[in-house]
Amino acid sequence: MADRQESIGCLVVDDHPAVRAGLRLILEREHGLRVVGEAANGEAAIELAGRRRPDVVVMDIQMGQGIDGFETTRRLLAAGHQAGVVLFTGYGERSTLSDGLGCGARGFLVKDAEPAELVRAVRTVAAGGAYVDPAVGGELMAWRDSDLGANGLSGREHEVLSLLADGLSTAGVAGRLFLAQETVRTHLRSAMRKLQAQTRVEAVAVAIRERLIG
Repeated sequence: MADRQESIGCLVVDDHPAVRAGLRLILEREHGLRVVGEAANGEAAIELAGRRRPDVVVMDIQMGQGIDGFETTRRLLAAGHQAGVVLFTGYGERSTLSDGLGCGARGFLVKDAEPAELVRAVRTVAAGGAYVDPAVGGELMAWRDSDLGANGLSGREHEVLSLLADGLSTAGVAGRLFLAQETVRTHLRSAMRKLQAQTRVEAVAVAIRERLIG
């Protein structure tokens, strides 16, 4: 079992007990991952996050009662919680998924994804990166009409987005590319402007959709 000081603590939020049990099974069989708690609704998730301090919250979007996953994410971040949120959903509507870009989540995953994709999403977000399931990337960004032919990424912008998609933090990207962190942020802001993205998660999603990065 991974040392608790080194492992990634996960909070699982879903209104279906069977889904929570399945997520726990997938996560806890992986070295370095542990589930620190489960919640059946958004309000309980916020309260539990305050006590357990998870590194990542895997959260359903549509829950039977109370606030949804979007609002839960907003309130978690507004309360100062540092956890990265992976929105885990069975809903593929464009409006539902595009709404998620504005709530602060750093990961998007569909419920029929392979277990390895869930693990990858959790590890990526825990490392400070952004993860968008390729299965929903097109739907997530299809509402945006981007003219990428006229606004192509520079080589350095491509490298920055690729490394963020791989799970590196800004500091990690800076170290890998031997750049100052502010230089990395400058390249990221430029890429976001070209891709008409408001956040780095959105920029990664657009780049994946347009096959600008792998």
